[in-house]
Amino acid sequence: MNYLWWILESTDNNKFPYRLSIKKENKTLLCLRVQSRWPGAGSQIFCLRDLEDYSNPLEEIERVPVVSLNRYGKRLSVVLDRPTNKRCEFLFLKKKYKTKQGEYEQIFWRTQQGLKERKPRVKLTARGDARIHVLIDINEKYPWKFQECVVERKALPAGDYALLRDDGIAAVVERKTFENLRSNFNDIAILHQKLGELEAYAHSALVVEANYSDFLNPKKLTVYTPTYAAKVLAELSALHPGTKIVFAGNRKLANEWTLRFFQAIESHERDALPEKVAEIAEEYGPPPDFKGGIYYDIREYILDESISEFTSAELKDRFPDAPDSTIKRVLRDLKKEGLITSMGRGKKSRWTKV
Repeated sequence: MNYLWWILESTDNNKFPYRLSIKKENKTLLCLRVQSRWPGAGSQIFCLRDLEDYSNPLEEIERVPVVSLNRYGKRLSVVLDRPTNKRCEFLFLKKKYKTKQGEYEQIFWRTQQGLKERKPRVKLTARGDARIHVLIDINEKYPWKFQECVVERKALPAGDYALLRDDGIAAVVERKTFENLRSNFNDIAILHQKLGELEAYAHSALVVEANYSDFLNPKKLTVYTPTYAAKVLAELSALHPGTKIVFAGNRKLANEWTLRFFQAIESHERDALPEKVAEIAEEYGPPPDFKGGIYYDIREYILDESISEFTSAELKDRFPDAPDSTIKRVLRDLKKEGLITSMGRGKKSRWTKV
């Protein structure tokens, strides 16, 4: 399996003594010159893009698998496969020059602990934008209202409402009243098909003008039992993880939720990372079968494979890129859970599945 790697190297630059890069095979996502190996408590590190050509090979200090890499507006969030110093983010800002035309870039490296201690003023990543373009399906008889938005009625390929951007439909919402959704219980296969159509879009939601508790009320369900209704709703969520199912409570709140949903998506798409980082972040995001990095691969191998005994050396041969600390952590956790037991001590100890 090809992993994303977090690689820290030392340089001969006194002001920026380290080079930090995120790589997959020979492709580099991010390469920065940094002043420290990890941001200290309550601090953030100013970074520069590394454009220097080092004549001598750099000394590698650490190489850690990347568990998660996600973009949130101008922030690139990273989670590493290790027990400590594992969560951080890079903030990319564009500033205008004061004395000349053009912009320059500022990059800050921050950690979860640092953000907690600094307690910055709360600022939403997706701030919302009232001036959005909303499409409403022509079959909607009493449509929701979207004040101060560009609204257009047309036949939609899926859903009842859609957010239109320059490059096409960015999000779709299927609207259901309590009675609509209850009647669909009789044609659950058709409902699955409709939700499958919604999942073809990057952002989708099924918004219900009722509370979840309404579907557990025998007086409102009439012909269905609460147990059956709960199973149907659970099945919809389980089989369509790409579509949000929202029980908004009533028509007004369903309308409000959809407006804010569309505004947040519009804001997120506009407030993008630098183009190069955004492209590679999307290209090298976790694949559909991603399960959390080397730690989980080792764990799955031990539990699923038809092996009864093994040593840590055998695991190292099987996973040569795995740090020794990760292998030890897997063994320690599985032993604590009562799934394996050890015979002997040290590197020569053998492990047996319980």
